[in-house]
Amino acid sequence: MEFSFRFAERKDTALILQFIMELAEYEKLRHEVVADETTLEEWIFDRKKAEVLFVLENGREVGFALFFHNFSTFLGRAGIYLEDLYVRPECRGRGYGKALLKKLASLAVERGCGRLEWWCLDWNRPSIDFYLSLGAEPMKDWTVYRIAGDTLQNLARQPEAFGAEKRGR
Repeated sequence: MEFSFRFAERKDTALILQFIMELAEYEKLRHEVVADETTLEEWIFDRKKAEVLFVLENGREVGFALFFHNFSTFLGRAGIYLEDLYVRPECRGRGYGKALLKKLASLAVERGCGRLEWWCLDWNRPSIDFYLSLGAEPMKDWTVYRIAGDTLQNLARQPEAFGAEKRGR
């Protein structure tokens, strides 16, 4: 098999959404997807908040990685956070997932980043075993916290909790 990589372009927005939906189905989280083409186009291509890398088999996209830069205060430099990595089921076992991670590692090194990191669902043993085989280390003693949706909106609307308000004035 001949494979290659390419970065997504604006015209790929529908394909990006299709990969996201396929991944969500695999993760049994399809009900959580609210993204649409308009939103993806705005945030990926207009605001440039994420990047998408496709892996192609004989010129056809068979997998993708959606990632963005984060920042480590301890390292004093950016890192790459891998939000999604997905290879279509019929193309798994051919090395595309490893090739995507290797390409992201190369990008991290080229860009001077201090690390490449991601989350993995606890039940996803095939992916966990794959990541461990590459030398990835699970983060012990860390728990992911999230505020989203209505909770995020409510927190943003709360009055400041310091100064006169805190003392009840």
